[in-house]
Amino acid sequence: MKILFLTHSFNSLAQRLYVELTRLGHEISIEFDINDAVTTEAVELFRPDLILAPFLKRAIPAHIWRHHVCLIVHPGIAGDRGPSALDWAIMRGLPEWGVTVLQATGEMDAGDIWAAETFPMRFATKSSLYRHEVTQAAVRAVCSAIERYQSGRFRPMPLDYTQPEVQGRPHALMRQTDRAIDWLRDDTQTVIKKIHAADGFPGVLDTLCGQQFLLFDAHQAPHLQGNCPGELIARSQGAICRATVDGAVWIGHLKAKSEQAPPYKLPATQALGESAMQLPEITPASPEAAAQRYHNIWFEQHNQVGFLHFSFYNGAMDSEQCERLRQALLNAAQQDIRVLVLMGGMDFWSNGIHLNQIESAASPADESWRNINAMNDLVQAIITRTHMLTIAALQGNAGAGGVFLSLAADYIYARRSVILNPHYKSMGNLYGSEYWTYLLPKRVTPQQAAALTGNRLPIGADEARAIGLIDDCFDLEHQPFRDKITRIALALANSPDYASLLQRKQSQRQQDENHKPLAAYRAEELARMQLNFYGFDPSYHVARYHFVHKLPHAWTPLYLARHRRIVPECLE
Repeated sequence: MKILFLTHSFNSLAQRLYVELTRLGHEISIEFDINDAVTTEAVELFRPDLILAPFLKRAIPAHIWRHHVCLIVHPGIAGDRGPSALDWAIMRGLPEWGVTVLQATGEMDAGDIWAAETFPMRFATKSSLYRHEVTQAAVRAVCSAIERYQSGRFRPMPLDYTQPEVQGRPHALMRQTDRAIDWLRDDTQTVIKKIHAADGFPGVLDTLCGQQFLLFDAHQAPHLQGNCPGELIARSQGAICRATVDGAVWIGHLKAKSEQAPPYKLPATQALGESAMQLPEITPASPEAAAQRYHNIWFEQHNQVGFLHFSFYNGAMDSEQCERLRQALLNAAQQDIRVLVLMGGMDFWSNGIHLNQIESAASPADESWRNINAMNDLVQAIITRTHMLTIAALQGNAGAGGVFLSLAADYIYARRSVILNPHYKSMGNLYGSEYWTYLLPKRVTPQQAAALTGNRLPIGADEARAIGLIDDCFDLEHQPFRDKITRIALALANSPDYASLLQRKQSQRQQDENHKPLAAYRAEELARMQLNFYGFDPSYHVARYHFVHKLPHAWTPLYLARHRRIVPECLE
């Protein structure tokens, strides 16, 4: 079928649905929900068989839903109505939640129900639940709804609160008064739960050092406790630690409410400035404090396999994080291991350079240059570790330079639900580096490389495996995936062919270096990046500003809105 996506943005859920429905043979075109006139024009141009709204912030115009079946993806169980659906489920500690696909009508979330799926809740951030459980349930529900629509025989279920299947209820928008933390009464789990329920957006409004901030990225701080609930007691790797009535929490990111401060998230110590620098620092270098510190990089070893974890907020990697990760990689490589597994984080593998940090720098161009060079140093360190084998294990999505970071490993495995965005161009026609001109052609044909970097569209793990971009993918939940990766790594380390595999790697690296040194690839890529950062064309800086400040879309790019590429004769 021809399916038009009407969406506020091309977010992770919309991307996953795009990949899954394209895989099923549907023709998908995407229109950002900018205003009624734009939406109307998109429908007239594409003439869809079905309209799907994976992520909306306002109602679909009546003249559209009256003449077209419009299916809304709502992140709540059947009968749940209103905004903040997932927020309320987290705040109430519900053991189960779900996703409903319902038909648009004149009343928000009150249309007939085409499909509904449920899932058990984890104690996790709203963002993490949305990327995993909500997205998985949405894929199942949307596919069911589309099959039912195509059959022509299915009749959707009217919203009827007397029916046992309809257990949800209407609710109001969650406000900051509902989210407020009472530091004198709320225990650690309650504090974390409140910040979890606001993570991603909008954050929890609170006061720190006499200033108002929105709090994000909360974690328990084991073995730490202050004298007074609410006081700041420590800092570590960009995070601040705040005492609770029964312990303490790490808060990784803040967004200032002041008009003079940047209106986007920054590491907590950076956002607080000098006030944070007065706090005692718990460093990775102090072994006695290892259990207390806030850490987003850690190493584990099982027999002759090392596992290097790096879990950065939203997958972005700033210059300092790249440098720390490179040093952790070099330290791991000195251990008695045969295989090093690069685990990334549960929610993201990596999304490349840190645009928020770059935007906040005194010179964004200089910080862009520093950041991309730090990424390149990290990638080079992986490529040149020729005395062991390396595996990239993608538990979460990867984008831009993060994809090419994974290509530096000898083997790449991913969860089947992972979405890859192996391109840079959507960020102001950025050329990209991370040795992609060396790494990508080693895995795909020139035509495939051109399509991946030029089309600016996401691909799924299945599609990546089919073209050789990754070695394999598995339809497994997180822990079973990690268990399987462990078995693969141990089997590789103990393989009778290990010596020959290592010899082949070393020989290939030497041949590649003789043919064209890594330094040459880097110099060529950075020459193009230098123009992006310092040249006359400001496209990268404009695109980064729009992205970081989350400015509303003024139009839908043509690579998404395929219906706008060719105007039918009747509408010329």
